[in-house]
Amino acid sequence: MIKGLHALCLAIVLSMPTVGTLAAQPDNVASSGRVEVVLANEHRKDLQEIKKEFAEAGLTNLHVQFMKVGKPPTNIGLGSSVTTEWARAAIRMAKKYNREVTILLPERLFPDHYVAIASSSFDDSVEYPVSAEQFRELENPALTTEQFHALYRRLTPADQPPVKKGRVF
Repeated sequence: MIKGLHALCLAIVLSMPTVGTLAAQPDNVASSGRVEVVLANEHRKDLQEIKKEFAEAGLTNLHVQFMKVGKPPTNIGLGSSVTTEWARAAIRMAKKYNREVTILLPERLFPDHYVAIASSSFDDSVEYPVSAEQFRELENPALTTEQFHALYRRLTPADQPPVKKGRVF
């Protein structure tokens, strides 16, 4: 009876359509990894255009949520293997759709290829305020991926708690 129930459950799961599958990518293009973004509700009407814009920037595995009220946090978190190309694209999208980026979330919190834009999943104990000058350093197009992540780690040091300046919403 138990084996039959397991077989039935397996058959049901395997026959279910998948939700949120990735669009087909050319063979020579690697996936950017998961990109989770929270946007103000005002952008809901533009969802298809936003998805297209992220995809054109190479950020294809996109998962969007909308806030019911208010503005999303102005933070970004990047995994340790996010390329500078995808990091800059994520930063550009964060600035375009969420005003600015004033907080970095440490890469040690995320899987290697993960991008979080405007995450509300973290409190100020892991939110590292970043100045406009420091942020310009991160945006430097001359940085290699290794240099970018070395700078990112210096700005979000594991051995020092962030300076708490309060959140900007």
